[in-house]
Amino acid sequence: MIQSIKMEYLYYLANASLTLRVVQFLHGRPRIPVSFFTVIHQIDGWVVRIKLKNHISYQEDRDFRAFLNELGISYEPQMRVQMAFWSLEAGQCPVDVMRRYQVAIVSHGSPEKEEIEAFRQQFVRGLGYCPETLA
Repeated sequence: MIQSIKMEYLYYLANASLTLRVVQFLHGRPRIPVSFFTVIHQIDGWVVRIKLKNHISYQEDRDFRAFLNELGISYEPQMRVQMAFWSLEAGQCPVDVMRRYQVAIVSHGSPEKEEIEAFRQQFVRGLGYCPETLA
């Protein structure tokens, strides 16, 4: 019997480049059925939440977790971040969620590198330099 897994992955990553690698990984594996991909920027790094539509095999889950563990660490969100995730999943507008929970939602929906890169460029332009987390 092949065990199948329906999972959610929640990881903390140190910088934008690692976050973009996750997006690239998912684009290269269409068999991983992403329901939504949420990216939140925090002062000291990035939080990504990947929720799947359907089950994946035990081996695919292990491979995906191994990849994510190479890039970052499993993450337990603070209550306000968890509430933001739940609100987004319930269909609330990202701008309203950002205001209510004071979190910087970079992307929610399909994994798209353009949103992450645009956020990074805007943030760097506003600061006048590139902090380590945006590298």
